[in-house]
Amino acid sequence: MRGRVYGADHEDAAPRPDREYAELVGGPLDGLLLDVTDRPGGDLREVALTTEIGRYGPGGWALYEERPGDIRRFDWRGDAPGTP
Repeated sequence: MRGRVYGADHEDAAPRPDREYAELVGGPLDGLLLDVTDRPGGDLREVALTTEIGRYGPGGWALYEERPGDIRRFDWRGDAPGTP
């Protein structure tokens, strides 16, 4: 899998072969990879991820939800201000 990992340092943002990832689709984090290694399949359905570039700027959240039938993709559902 190629791409940059959400939350990783810029110098070490490449995916690692010993980890599992889901792709973020749409919204401000489109194309980034979310590390889901420690989450059993189907255990993670929704995530709220901090972002500096969403509708609410610094301190805002991008909301993603698991795509039905595809646990390796999370679709953007919108942005939220402050704490979700």
